[in-house]
Amino acid sequence: MLTLLKIRNIALIDELSVEFGSGLNLLTGETGSGKSIIVDSLAALTGTRVSSDLIKEGESTAQIEGLFSIGVTDRLAAVFEECGIDIDADENELIVRRELSQAGKNRVFVNNQLVTQGVLKQIGAFLVDIHGQGEQASLYDVSSHVAMLDEFAGNAKLLSDVADSYEAWASIRSELASLKKDESEKLQLLDILRFQVDEIKRVSPQSGEDDLLEEEKRRLNNIEKLSSLSEDTYKLLYDNDDSTTSTLERAARKLAELAEFDSAFNEYDEGLRSAQAVIEELAITTRDFRSKLEFSPERLNEIEDRLAELTRLKRKYGESIEAILEHLNSSEQRLQNIETAEFREEELKRELAARSAKYVDAAQKLHDSRVAAGKRFSTAVEIDLKDVALDKAKFEVRVETDQMTFTETGFDRVEFYFSANPGESPKPLAKVASGGEASRLMLILKTVARSNEAQKSAVFDEIDIGIGGRVAEAVGRKLKNLSANQQVLCVTHQPQIASLADRHFVVDKDMIGKSTNVSIRELTSVEQVEEIARMLAGEQITEAARENARTMLAGR
Repeated sequence: MLTLLKIRNIALIDELSVEFGSGLNLLTGETGSGKSIIVDSLAALTGTRVSSDLIKEGESTAQIEGLFSIGVTDRLAAVFEECGIDIDADENELIVRRELSQAGKNRVFVNNQLVTQGVLKQIGAFLVDIHGQGEQASLYDVSSHVAMLDEFAGNAKLLSDVADSYEAWASIRSELASLKKDESEKLQLLDILRFQVDEIKRVSPQSGEDDLLEEEKRRLNNIEKLSSLSEDTYKLLYDNDDSTTSTLERAARKLAELAEFDSAFNEYDEGLRSAQAVIEELAITTRDFRSKLEFSPERLNEIEDRLAELTRLKRKYGESIEAILEHLNSSEQRLQNIETAEFREEELKRELAARSAKYVDAAQKLHDSRVAAGKRFSTAVEIDLKDVALDKAKFEVRVETDQMTFTETGFDRVEFYFSANPGESPKPLAKVASGGEASRLMLILKTVARSNEAQKSAVFDEIDIGIGGRVAEAVGRKLKNLSANQQVLCVTHQPQIASLADRHFVVDKDMIGKSTNVSIRELTSVEQVEEIARMLAGEQITEAARENARTMLAGR
């Protein structure tokens, strides 16, 4: 139940705070007074999209906040858990706040926890149900009929089972369809893949091979320089009287003589001998390296040809040998998949049959529930239509089945049939319901369909369009009965409905200087008489209108 609504800097509203109560809360006011702004603000708390254009001109930010009295049901608790919202099961209040900014930084809070608009939409579905002025048009949309019936039947679990079964069936069907592509296309792909695999395997590239070949190529192209460098290095290290080896040998002898006089030099002897060994080893390595140097034009040609082959593969299949090998593995896997497609196709056909049977089973259970619920729904609607001056109306729910057509919501086509007059057989709703009948029928359908959701607040925005007099009074009585079990907020222009309010609010649009501001206030009993008299008589309120208003209020 909505207990408090606060609005700041929205459209023509500077700041507004209003407390609602249980029962029937009625909002009245002149046409264009701003009642729709309040309804739109309330809709924003259920997760509808909100544009920064709603922010009052001249302001940079705006805020809408609602305080709801709730009972945390298992379903609502599951939504809180799924959305990561911490809430105590014993809590009975929920604060929802939307903050808007001209800079586009719009934020949503639930109990001061920042959430997304999608999360708010999930939670909002448990808080408020808004029926707007143009919603009668949805009656003529046959696709909306099945949703109403499923809501009445409580088919959420069955719908989930059908949707899961459909998804499983559709995935197999899609895979099977891809296998059944045009045969020539499949053969063409086979030829391409086989050519690519053969081409790569013929060259047989090895990981790191190109780097080794490039290094060898550089050696062959610089054979003379390498020979000269290695010869000079060998001579410097070993092959002359002034070589490093000879110098170190002379130094070792001198060091030994020094050690005879000072034993401290003995500890350097091992290091010097080690240096001699390293130098001798390096000298031998450079000598052997030079002896093996041999320029081979044939080998250079082989290397260049091999590198050219690898470069050609890189241009076609990747920038590195690793990428080429990865392409090879991928192509071989695709080849295997295509070549074994016939076996896979038979396997998929068997799987599709099994999943089809599972879908049909789930959809049949949903169908059975809809058929049974349709009878109860029809009876309940016909009974309630009597409450809104449609005593002779007939209402039917027809559930037709096409088991060859699978959808996420089953294989049923649900359509409502209606007749307002005795002697006329029910016909498709879109063909027979007038504007006034549609308003009343929408009220009944919505109230019957959601009869098990007393915790939600029901908001009716000018659902009384196209009716008046006795019919308006009947609609008002229906709203009054509905409000006995759940909170109802209703925007109305009908005095017959307004007179039944448990709490009556009037919405005014005032000029303050050059600025227009929308306000709302709860009426006292005296003010309520004046407001209903205005609704009856117009601007010139007569004493007769006031007396009529008092009579209407006394009879509620």
